[in-house]
Amino acid sequence: QVQLVESGGGLVQAGGSLRLSCAASGSTLGINTMGWYRQAPGKQREYVAVISWGSTIYADSVKGRFTISRDNAKNTMYLQMNSLAPEDTAVYYCHYGMGSARSPVGSWGQGTQVTVSS
Repeated sequence: QVQLVESGGGLVQAGGSLRLSCAASGSTLGINTMGWYRQAPGKQREYVAVISWGSTIYADSVKGRFTISRDNAKNTMYLQMNSLAPEDTAVYYCHYGMGSARSPVGSWGQGTQVTVSS
């Protein structure tokens, strides 16, 4: 079982940037999918950026603005978010596990709130 702790959320003005971090602890053996998801009020959780079987996938809405990366030595995954817009407001969750971007299975972080003001 992997434990995930997220950080880096907050309030930012439109056009600003934030970097989210997800620190993993515990066994990561067998993990082939890791990524970031978000859930806005009244909406379903959706994938934002996912690394699955070595390939990186971005949601169309964030392509060119968000970048997912990881530091294997630190067991930490990041999401750099630039040119933020009010529609990016959501609770962001990190995920480590298996499956695919649209059907993830595994461990989730507690979530971190990102609020973008206009």
